[in-house]
Amino acid sequence: MKAKNSKLKVRSLFRRLFTIHYSLFTLFLLFTVHSSLFTLSGCGYTLQGRDTLPFTSVKIGRIENRTFEPKLEDKFQKALADELIRSGIMISKNAGHVISGTIYDLKLRPLAEKEGVASEYEVIIKANFFLTFPDGKVKELRNSGVFTVSFSGSGNIENIVAAKEQAAETAMRNLASEIRAGIVYGI
Repeated sequence: MKAKNSKLKVRSLFRRLFTIHYSLFTLFLLFTVHSSLFTLSGCGYTLQGRDTLPFTSVKIGRIENRTFEPKLEDKFQKALADELIRSGIMISKNAGHVISGTIYDLKLRPLAEKEGVASEYEVIIKANFFLTFPDGKVKELRNSGVFTVSFSGSGNIENIVAAKEQAAETAMRNLASEIRAGIVYGI
């Protein structure tokens, strides 16, 4: 009888402990969710969906390349199209909204040197982009100024040129991402 009584006491103790732990876990989970939502909403972050976009389609107009870097405008157009489509904005030749702009400077500047030879570079891209609305109103897109990407330039000249090309593509993707953010969050 004592063994049965002690088994019942142990079971009762485990039930109480489980109930306490379950309640604490539930409170912790509710606190975490509440504080996360409070933090996100308090910092200005919003969840963007297709229904909250300012428009559903856009035309990529003339992208002018005033640098000596060949095909930079093509790299940017591809990066911008990828960014916009990923956000739910379709690219259409018949769209009322038009993105256009100019890439007017691309510089390769040494950041560090090793034994008298530049070992790390940065690519600086300057550009201006605009969004034209169907009514003719033009808005400069935010963060369309200077974009910097650094890369290591060790080895022979072919490696440096390849790294520069990769850095220029990364800078174009960064620029496209900023243009997309200006459209989605800045209008």
